[in-house]
Amino acid sequence: MAELGWLARDRWEGRLFGGAWRDAPATIPVVEPATGRILGQAGAAVPGDVDAAVAAAVEAQRAWAAAPYPERTRVLRSAAEAFLAHAEEIAEWSARETGAVLAAARGQAPVAAEECYQAAQLASMPYGEVLRSAQPRLSLSRRLPVGVVGVIAPFNAPILLAMRSVAPALALGNAVILKPDPRTAVTGGVVLARVFEEAGLPEGLLHVLPGGADVGEALVRHPRVPVLAFTGSTEGGRAIAVEAARRLKRVHLELGGNSALVVLDDVDLDAAVAAGAVASFRHQGQICMAAGRHLVHESLADDYAAALAERAASMTVGDPTLPDVAVGPLIDERQRDRVHGLVAASVDGGARLAAGGRFDGLFYLPTVLTDVREDTPAYAQEVFGPVAPVRAFHDLDEAARMAGDSPYGLSLGILTRDVARGLALAERVPSGLVHINDQTINDEPVIPFGGVGDSGNGARIGGHTANLEAFTEQQWVTVRAEPPRYSN
Repeated sequence: MAELGWLARDRWEGRLFGGAWRDAPATIPVVEPATGRILGQAGAAVPGDVDAAVAAAVEAQRAWAAAPYPERTRVLRSAAEAFLAHAEEIAEWSARETGAVLAAARGQAPVAAEECYQAAQLASMPYGEVLRSAQPRLSLSRRLPVGVVGVIAPFNAPILLAMRSVAPALALGNAVILKPDPRTAVTGGVVLARVFEEAGLPEGLLHVLPGGADVGEALVRHPRVPVLAFTGSTEGGRAIAVEAARRLKRVHLELGGNSALVVLDDVDLDAAVAAGAVASFRHQGQICMAAGRHLVHESLADDYAAALAERAASMTVGDPTLPDVAVGPLIDERQRDRVHGLVAASVDGGARLAAGGRFDGLFYLPTVLTDVREDTPAYAQEVFGPVAPVRAFHDLDEAARMAGDSPYGLSLGILTRDVARGLALAERVPSGLVHINDQTINDEPVIPFGGVGDSGNGARIGGHTANLEAFTEQQWVTVRAEPPRYSN
């Protein structure tokens, strides 16, 4: 890894980025979960770095916002080209640092490039409208950049979940302070720094500050950061929402999920099982949209669970850089212990282990649980691991009740040959995303993404309209030919 040119360690080791590289006050070990090997020492920020970064960002943002839109478009397109030019190197780092298997790791750069291309279009879109007025004046509204946007990104898909906010925020004339998860300081931080460095983004507009919770807290509390985009746990999102509310800041929270995959009685069983395996086992279940609850019609439930357990047992678990591996490692021991704790508590509570339930190091075997109840821990809580609890339902009323019986509301998958019946069921289940005849893990750069309930605060990021709302302020402007003559 050290010999790779574009991401060679001597470019970033022990350093932070703010348009130029500088020595960091501390370092973070970059650990490969599959082997425990130390891949390098990334620069680590401390809370004081936030003050310096925001001061530089405020200064740089004024000129950036005033620049003609083709300049912002050019930088975003160049960033997309950089992602594509270095896709293989990015994929290798993604596999090694996040544990993503090669097929998933190779998708990171192309999707990030598409985020940049979409943002490049956003820079030139209409940003206001002429309004009616009862007065003899021109009345209009316009969208202006908010200034400095704080982005706090997670470990599981660090490039994509950062770029979802970073790209549109920059395109709309803002500066960005990015705090990646310290466990993915390279893929979630260094990669983005190198991309925008190569793209020619002016200095001071993007600051990458990997660090702990204290750095995130400093960013949330800073008075010159009016908008925050956070992707992570519901617990973390609640804490940020409280701090932001005290300061009257806007927050865009994309939080956890415990999504339901509903399998009706008319499906092709093999296709349903294949979809269910992807929904729970892709990226080791470390995806907010992963299916944490498989709700299957009672006429199919036993066969579905048996076939899903057979598929789980056949999946190759191991080093994610090898071509035939389907399931890589969990991110760290804490996450592994949490997953196993929920599985063990579920079995102790009466659930039956149909497959998996064991681990070797950070490799957790794909796990299928049956005989689950509504209070079974691995069914009632977000696991964020490769665990598929299967529960039977009797009819559509029971399916709707069970699917909606969760504090989360991120994604819903419904498998059925009767699309109208699937749509009718979806209307009864609160969810930000619904997929008829597909599994729950779906996302595109052009769509507004977000959940309801404990899955988010209802704000959306993605798609031109949602991004304008997320990263600009609306201003009302009137113009008269001359001042009116007011009488006292």
